[in-house]
Amino acid sequence: MEHFLVRLWENLGLRITGPMKFRLFMQPAMATFFAIRDGLKDAREGKPAYFWALFTDATERRAMLKDGWRAVGKIFVLALVLDGIYQFIVQRWIYPGEAVIVAAILAIVPYLLMRGPANRIARLSRNRANDQKAGG
Repeated sequence: MEHFLVRLWENLGLRITGPMKFRLFMQPAMATFFAIRDGLKDAREGKPAYFWALFTDATERRAMLKDGWRAVGKIFVLALVLDGIYQFIVQRWIYPGEAVIVAAILAIVPYLLMRGPANRIARLSRNRANDQKAGG
């Protein structure tokens, strides 16, 4: 296990300067785009912040995970494939565990971090607009 963690840490650093480094920006950007889109939809539908609700709303958790995976699943799979290609080019070997970790970092983490704030910001903006209409 220690060997795996050491290799993972060293290889993660190599990805930043190695070939195909554009994906380190593009995949989180795509995940962020889908998170904002879904967060705005959540705000329109009056749903709670996504990441928080995953922990607090056990009755809706399965449906929420399914909805989140539908949005980010393709990006995750693309990240897996691209990381496999990167590993084969650079290391001449494919480490599936590393590919899964990198794909999660590039696709799932940005989605989870951005969907809830997009929802909150959209609701705040809508509430302010409604308050201004009512007051003036």
